[in-house]
Amino acid sequence: MKNKVNENYLERIPKRNEGIVWTVDEKGIATLQIENKGVFNSIAQKLFKKPKISYIHLDENGSFIWQLFDGNKDLTEIGKLVDEHFGEKAHPLYERLAKYCQILESYGFITTK
Repeated sequence: MKNKVNENYLERIPKRNEGIVWTVDEKGIATLQIENKGVFNSIAQKLFKKPKISYIHLDENGSFIWQLFDGNKDLTEIGKLVDEHFGEKAHPLYERLAKYCQILESYGFITTK
């Protein structure tokens, strides 16, 4: 069966945004600390008591993958490591991995080259 994902996308190399502070707890769960900047966020913080920093807790799969976004491995290599670690639980592997990267990239959490 042929992958629905564009093969060229799997050659991309994701890298975490260096401006994002993140931690990993004892269970391996990654938490990203996102600073809410900008005019609209400032207004929301003052008027609606919205937080200056949002904490995004990734799930087990997302946390494992997040730590692999070092700017050295392409998505094919990352997919192999995910498959070794999670097996069938991660399938359909490359479709999910590509979508996850696209979402993270749309929020500016990662870049790909």
